[in-house]
Amino acid sequence: MKVTSFPVVHGESGGPFLAYRVEAEDRVIAYSADTEWTEMLIPAARDADLFIAEAYYYDKVVKNHLSLKALEVHLPEIKPKRLVLTHMSDDMLERLDTLGYITANDGMMVEL
Repeated sequence: MKVTSFPVVHGESGGPFLAYRVEAEDRVIAYSADTEWTEMLIPAARDADLFIAEAYYYDKVVKNHLSLKALEVHLPEIKPKRLVLTHMSDDMLERLDTLGYITANDGMMVEL
């Protein structure tokens, strides 16, 4: 198993704030954690079998958090095989039926 961390942007205090890329048995899982858009998400999640990404708001830019629209701009570069959105605000939760992406829920299991 190989685990690589990538610095992400989630405020000035505390930290470090990291995204993770886990490689095992020819599979790759990437996790954005809480972050604003940062170019570090591209190598962290490029071609991942599963990319678990924060999508706090749909299109609103909020410090320290990622919007779905900011993520979508970069999905052609990232090219995850599967994307699961997590850490969603009410703004996103109200849109679940219209998103067109898999969204995380409590107890969810994903088989790779």
